[in-house]
Amino acid sequence: MTNTYVAHKNRMIRSLTVLVCLIFWIGCQPASENKEQGFYRDLNKNGKLDIYEDRTQTIDDRIEDLLAQMKIEEKAGLLFNAISGMEFGERIERADSLISQVMINHLDMPGLATARQLYDLNDTLQRIAESTRLGIPITFYSDPRQGLRYNEAAGKNRFHSRWPSELGFAAIGSPDVVKEFGDISRQEYLALGIRLALHPMADLATEPRWFRSYTTFGEDADLSTKLLKAYIEGFQGKEINENSVLTMTKHFPGGGPQKDGMDAHFPSGKEQVYPGGMFNYHLKPFVEGALPAGTAQMMLYYGVPVGITEEQVAFGYNKEIVTDLLRDSLGFKGVVCTDWALVFDNPAKPASAWGVETLSPKERVKKIIDAGVDMFGGESCAELVVELVKEGSVPESRIDQSVSRILRDKFVLGLFDNPYPAEEGLAVFDNMDFKEKGREAQRKSLILLKNKENTLPLSKGHKVYVKGMDSKVFETYAEVVKDPKEADFNIIKFGTPYTPVEAPKFFLERTFQQGRLDFPEDEKQELLTLMSSKPTISIFTMLRPAVFPEINAASQALIVDFECEDDILAELVFGKFSPTGKLPIEIPSSIMAVEEQKEDVPKDSKNPLYPFGYGLHFE
Repeated sequence: MTNTYVAHKNRMIRSLTVLVCLIFWIGCQPASENKEQGFYRDLNKNGKLDIYEDRTQTIDDRIEDLLAQMKIEEKAGLLFNAISGMEFGERIERADSLISQVMINHLDMPGLATARQLYDLNDTLQRIAESTRLGIPITFYSDPRQGLRYNEAAGKNRFHSRWPSELGFAAIGSPDVVKEFGDISRQEYLALGIRLALHPMADLATEPRWFRSYTTFGEDADLSTKLLKAYIEGFQGKEINENSVLTMTKHFPGGGPQKDGMDAHFPSGKEQVYPGGMFNYHLKPFVEGALPAGTAQMMLYYGVPVGITEEQVAFGYNKEIVTDLLRDSLGFKGVVCTDWALVFDNPAKPASAWGVETLSPKERVKKIIDAGVDMFGGESCAELVVELVKEGSVPESRIDQSVSRILRDKFVLGLFDNPYPAEEGLAVFDNMDFKEKGREAQRKSLILLKNKENTLPLSKGHKVYVKGMDSKVFETYAEVVKDPKEADFNIIKFGTPYTPVEAPKFFLERTFQQGRLDFPEDEKQELLTLMSSKPTISIFTMLRPAVFPEINAASQALIVDFECEDDILAELVFGKFSPTGKLPIEIPSSIMAVEEQKEDVPKDSKNPLYPFGYGLHFE
C-alpha cells in the first residue's frame, strides 16, 4: 500500500512539473493576437503586435517604432559594450544588474568555460533581457578564440578548432584559407550565441617592437588588404543576415606605428607617429579592404596621431578622425566603437584618455560622443550619458543617431526574432574536419629560414634532446634523451624576448610582452652553449621579430612558427610535409637597425637578417 501511494504521489509530482514547464514554455513563446498577425514575440508585453516586433516590417520602420518607445535610460544603455566580470561564476549576477538596471545589452562572452556552460549562459542572459520593459536582446561579443594561446589558457575546456595567429595567416598568404577560417569560426561563434567578433585587426606591423604584431597580417598593406576582405566575408557572408557574425575591424586608422614600439594601452605608448609620412599607407587596409568588404563595425585605437590632426587627442576623442575622415570622407555608415576603457581606470589598464587627461569622466563621455563615436568599449557608465542629455549638453537626437545604427545591427542579425541558438549547434565542436582544417593551416604557416647542409628533414631513429616543447610528441620519430650530451640533435623552441614590467600596477602590464627584441646576455649564452654541443634545430615562435644573429648562426636549421601545436612541429622536423610559409615581416639584423627604422614605414630595416617574403622548401 505504501509503495503504491509513493508511486502515485511521484506520478502526480511529475505531472505537475510537466504542466508547470508547459505553462512556462507557452509564456515564453510568441503571443498570437489573430490569424493575420500570427505568432510573434511580445517583447514589450502589451498584448499586441508592435511594428518593431513584426518581422514582416522593414528594418527602418522597426527601428523608428522601437526608438519612439525607448526612454533615454534605455538608449544610453545601448551605447555600451560592457564587461560582465572576470570570473565565470560571478557573471550572471553582474550581467543581470547590467541588463536590468543599467539597460546594457552588449556583453562579452567569457572564455574559460565549457561550450555547454557558454550556451546555457547565453540562454539565461537572453531570458533576462527578454523580461525587461522592451525586451531588447543581447549582442554577445568576443575577441579571437581559435588561436593556440587562447586554447591553451582554456586548459581542459578547450573545444574550438585551433588555427595560427593572424601573422601566421599572412605567412600562408591565401585568401581562401582565411575565408575558410572565418566561415568555420562563424559557425563556432553562432553555436554559443556570439554575434559580434572584435576582430580582425587591419593594423600594419611596420614597427617591429610593437607587441601586437602577431595579431596583424604583417607589414605589407596589399597583403593585409586582400586577407582582410576574405576574413570579413568568412564571418559576415556576402550579405549580413541571421547566419552572420558581425566583424568589428580594428584599429582605425591603423594602430601599428607606435613610437618606439610602446603600446597605446599605457601612457608610455600614447604617441602614434609618422616620421616617414605613411599615414595613408596605414589607412589602405581599411579603405581598400575592410570598407569594400562591408565590415559592420569599426573600432578606434588609443593613440594620439602626432602631427596628423589639429587637435592632438586620442583617436576615440578625435572628431577629425571619426567624423571628418571615417564618416564624411570615407562614407562609413556602420557602428563606430572606442577601444576598451577610455573613460575610467579598470583593473586591466588605466583610462586611455590621452590628450584629455584633465577632463572629468562626464566631460570625456561628452567629447567621445561629440567626436561621432557610437559605442563605448569596456565601460558601463550609461548614467553619464543620461545626465548629459537631461542637462542639455548633448541633444537626444544625437543619441538617436547612434542608437539607430546599433539597433540596425541587432535587427539584421535577427536577434529580435530569435536570439537563442539551437542546442544541436553545439555539435560543431565535434566536427573533426573543422579541427583538421585548423591543423592544416598551422602546417601551411610554418616557415623554414635556414637548412644548413639539408639537415631537415631528419630521418627516424636519431637521438634527440627537446627543449621548450612536449618531448612526448617526438617519441614517434626518435629516441628522446634527457641529457643533450647523449643526443644526435637538439630541438629547441624559444619565443621573442621582451622587457618585463617591474611592479606592474595593471593586469595587462604583466601580459604585454613589449620592449627589447634581443635576448638578455645570460639567456643568449645559455642557448648558445646548448647549441654548441650538438647540431641544433631552432624553432622560433614569432610574436614579434627578434634580434638573434648569433643564435641564427649557431643553428643548423631554423623554423618560424605562429602558435603551432608541438606535434605538428614534430611532423615538419621529420618530413611529414614540406614547409611553404613566407615571412610576413622582416627579421632585423641588429638593435641599431631596429632603432634606425621608421615606425610607419614597411620593410625599411637595414640589411635584415631575413627579408620580407623569405622562406625555403625541402629539397
